[in-house]
Amino acid sequence: MRHDYDLLIIGGGAAGFFTAINTAHMNRDLKIAILERGKEVLTKVKVSGGGRCNVTHAEFMPDELVKKYPRGEKELLGPFHRFMTGDTITWFEERGVALKIEEDGRMFPISDSSQTIIDCFMNETKRLGIEILKQRAVKAIGKGNSHWEVETSAAVYSASKVVIATGSNPKIWKLLEDLGHTIVPPVPSLFTFNINDKRITNLSGIATEAWVTILDDEGKALLSSDGPLLITHWGMSGPAILKLSAWGARVLKPMNYKFMIRVNWVPDSTADVLTDMMKTLKLEIARKKVSGTAQFGLPKRLWNSMVGASGIDDDETWADITKEKIAELVNEITGGMYQVDGKSTFKEEFVTAGGVELKEINFKTFESKLLPGMFFAGEVLNIDAITGGFNFQNAWTGGYLAAKAITE
Repeated sequence: MRHDYDLLIIGGGAAGFFTAINTAHMNRDLKIAILERGKEVLTKVKVSGGGRCNVTHAEFMPDELVKKYPRGEKELLGPFHRFMTGDTITWFEERGVALKIEEDGRMFPISDSSQTIIDCFMNETKRLGIEILKQRAVKAIGKGNSHWEVETSAAVYSASKVVIATGSNPKIWKLLEDLGHTIVPPVPSLFTFNINDKRITNLSGIATEAWVTILDDEGKALLSSDGPLLITHWGMSGPAILKLSAWGARVLKPMNYKFMIRVNWVPDSTADVLTDMMKTLKLEIARKKVSGTAQFGLPKRLWNSMVGASGIDDDETWADITKEKIAELVNEITGGMYQVDGKSTFKEEFVTAGGVELKEINFKTFESKLLPGMFFAGEVLNIDAITGGFNFQNAWTGGYLAAKAITE
C-alpha cells in the first residue's frame, strides 16, 4: 500500500526538521512527513555542544561566515546573504527560544539545554500537522512521472517533492549515486591529534594560545592554524588543532594520520624576539632559577617542561645558562616538533568531509540540478565546517531556502 504526501523529508535531524517546519509554515495546505530510520529523532541536536546545543555562531557578515567552511565556502556565500545568523536568532526568538552569545562567539539557548531546541521543533511539527514516522529506514528511492517513490522498511511513500537531510549516511549516498549523483568519498573531519611525547605527558588540562603547523615528509609547511590549544591525556585538542583537522581532512587521510607538527607556544612572537628577551632576563633576574620563573605568559608547568626539554637543570639560574641552552629553549618554545600518531574523535560531534558533489546543486534553491523535485539540506552535501555552531547554521540556511523554493 502506498501513502501519498506532498513532501517527504528523509532524515529526522536538525536539517530535516527545519525544512519541514518552514515548508509547513509557508504553506499550511501541504501534507508533509518526516521519515527517520531510528527510534529517536534529533539525536545529534541532543548531544551537540555537550548537551547544550550550539545553535549558531555570532558572525553576522556572510563573507566572514563562509571562511569557517573548509568545504562549501564558495557555494554558501549567496545563501548566507538570504538566511544566516541574524535570521536564525529571530526564527528561534519568534518561537519562544532566546539565544545567548558566549565569549568565543558560540550561541546557545539561554536555558543551556538542547532539550529546549528539541521541544521547540516538536511543538512546531505538532502545531503544523507534520507527521513524524520513526523506524522507517529507506531502502529505495525512485522517480515516477510526476512523483517520487520512497520505499522503507515499513511501507512505500510517494510525494511530488522530496528532501534528503540524512547527514553522513553511506546507504543514502549509495542510493543517490544510483540515481546519477556524484558522491565525494567521506573522510573524517574535526578530530584531535594523538601524540605520545614526554614533554606533554603530565600536562593534561593545560590550555594556551599556540600556532601549529602540519609538515609534509620533507619538513615543508602544509597547513597552519592558531588559537587555543588544549593538552589532553592522549595528545592535543582545542580550536587550533580542530581547525587543522577540518582543513586538512583530505590531506591527512592518505598520510594515515601520521605526521609531524611544529608548535609555537608564543604565537605573537618570533625566535629572535625571545632570544633578545632572554638575554635581558640573564641580566635582570640573574640569580633566579630558570625553572621557577615562567615567562612569556606560558603556564608554569608548560614552561618547566620546555626548560627540562632544553637540557637546563632544575637548579640552574639565569646567570648560569649558556648561549646554546638559550637557543635550545627558544627553539622548544617557538618551534617544538611533535610526532602525531593517529586521531581521536572530538566529543560526540563527529563530522565528515564528503557527500553530494556541490556542482550538482542549485544553491539558490538547494535543489538537485540532475533530479528536479529533489532537494538537499545539511551534511548530506559535501559541506562541513569547523566547530562552533557553523554546521548547524548550514543546516538552517539550506533547510530554509529549500522550504522557500518548495512553496514558491
